[in-house]
Amino acid sequence: MTGPEDGTESKWSALVLAGSRPAGDPLAEHFGAKAKALIDFGGKPMLAHVVATLNATPQIARVVVIAQQTTQLEAAVAQGGGATLRTSGGGISASIAALAGSDALPFPILVTTADHPLLLPSMIGEFLNGAGDADVAVGMVERATMLARHPENRRTWLKFSDGHWSGANLFALQSERCLPALELWARAEQDRKTVWKLFLHFGPWLALRALTRTIGLADALQRAGTRLGLKARLVPLSQAEAAIDVDKPDDHAQALDIWKARKASGQP
Repeated sequence: MTGPEDGTESKWSALVLAGSRPAGDPLAEHFGAKAKALIDFGGKPMLAHVVATLNATPQIARVVVIAQQTTQLEAAVAQGGGATLRTSGGGISASIAALAGSDALPFPILVTTADHPLLLPSMIGEFLNGAGDADVAVGMVERATMLARHPENRRTWLKFSDGHWSGANLFALQSERCLPALELWARAEQDRKTVWKLFLHFGPWLALRALTRTIGLADALQRAGTRLGLKARLVPLSQAEAAIDVDKPDDHAQALDIWKARKASGQP
């Protein structure tokens, strides 16, 4: 696979998280699917859409999908144009760390999720360009961007002095220096949706500033990265749909409406 402009060989590995919760996934049960990744979305499993998008992205050289039960994902992966399936371990961060930097998943690595059927190559390209030389980068959408496009969308926002942010399930890991961040993620996974608790792992002062909203998210991530001896970066994304994943039936309905509108207008 070659780059879009200069003909250079693509270098990014892509890792898709397609695992299931230990106690089962309510959304999968709601749609009668064996796994969340296999929920139907416009006639194909969500996972097939994500794998197809990654295979169509010029910067991506290889795609790896990890899950506890890989056999049941084989057909969906094939529908998306193919990917390597690997069995995940205990916890997201530990599973990533076990593969990161190996022959199967060399750096740099883009991490995304199987419940992101609205993902587009243009979103990925914007994110990878924005990651620059950061060891770790996180893609986010600011609330004003979302409300300008989808004012009806209901989300949980991380509130900082530089805006209200929602994750886009896009992460860049560009070197072995990211491994300490994965180790910390393993310890902090249960706190990842509570901002001040998450930043408490980087010290009480940073946690207090996050709690009182006296620091921007971009600055907070940079400071957290410095504590770990690496360069961490926030990448604001211009397409609101980058932050619309499918966690609830309402998310599925909204995402499917957006997808259908794209198809009607001739978009990918």
